[in-house]
Amino acid sequence: MTEQRYGEWVAVRAHGAHVAELVLDRVKAMNAISTRMARSLTEACAALAADQDVRAVVLTSTHERAFCVGADLKERNSLTDAELVRQRPVARAAYTGVLELPMPTIAAVHGFALGGGFELALSCDVIVADATAEVGLPEVSVGVIPGGGGTQLLPRRVGAARAAELVFTARRVGAEEAAALGLVDVLTEQGRDREDALALAERIAANSPVGLRAAKRALRLGQGLGLREGLEVEDAAWRSVAFSADRAEGVRAFNERRRPEWPGA
Repeated sequence: MTEQRYGEWVAVRAHGAHVAELVLDRVKAMNAISTRMARSLTEACAALAADQDVRAVVLTSTHERAFCVGADLKERNSLTDAELVRQRPVARAAYTGVLELPMPTIAAVHGFALGGGFELALSCDVIVADATAEVGLPEVSVGVIPGGGGTQLLPRRVGAARAAELVFTARRVGAEEAAALGLVDVLTEQGRDREDALALAERIAANSPVGLRAAKRALRLGQGLGLREGLEVEDAAWRSVAFSADRAEGVRAFNERRRPEWPGA
């Protein structure tokens, strides 16, 4: 397993040829997202987005008791208003970097995933959480609002009224309730979030890289559209893969009863 570091607190690990692990590694601060860490996360996401060999990404944490506790409030407390204005696009770029990764993404969550930490997970396509997970968007309790996509991503998962209740109360939600509400997608045993997320990524990565990226594009772009408009988005994505080498190989392999060897084009 090879590892590439991005600054002090973010790493990318390769698992085989087609699965990458995006690692949050600021252990002493429970992965609180500082300006430096945000820049590193943005840089790592840019590198992943450009890597045509990567078919699935798993977002993980090295901290035993936390996925990510959100923004670094100690740093925020030291910023002037002018510095906070300048810091905002830096922080926003980190969340956008995860959200806009072109391949399927899976968050492996254990322990605390709060505020910006939960927003990083919400930016992924699938959230795998173990029994210790505790998620929430508590920003209004410190005088701000979810600013890493939470007010937009959470309603898309659980509906407007449920999202409003969670945001307005700032309450934390345990693993079982989170699964019941749809805040997380897969609930696993304690300590298995990373293992199970990586196994899911391997299963995903066995499929066509061209198909995976097109399917993600259709799923994302179609959200919030009417059915007619959404079907047009789907048709455009279908046309982008229908005449690809991957499609030809997939059909050929099916008829020859063998595993496809994806050209990735």
